[in-house]
Amino acid sequence: MVAEALAAGSGDVDLLIRTGGEKRLSDFLLWECAYAELWFTDRMWPDFDAADLDAAVREFRGRERRFGGVPETAAHAGTLMPIGV
Repeated sequence: MVAEALAAGSGDVDLLIRTGGEKRLSDFLLWECAYAELWFTDRMWPDFDAADLDAAVREFRGRERRFGGVPETAAHAGTLMPIGV
């Protein structure tokens, strides 16, 4: 119920920031986070500030988002040629 209220009309999650040193989703917006980028910090929520958010967003912008796909180089690395071609 809480997840539905928080996600109503907001679409899928692009960046999920988890504070407090935990490295798990705890079933929070699990489906909406399927292709989200995850960013973990040991900083506790009350201490999380604009500089922390800026660091998370900077790292997010530098990531290659493939939405479940594989990198172009990896996609062709295992390509087999048919015999007799």
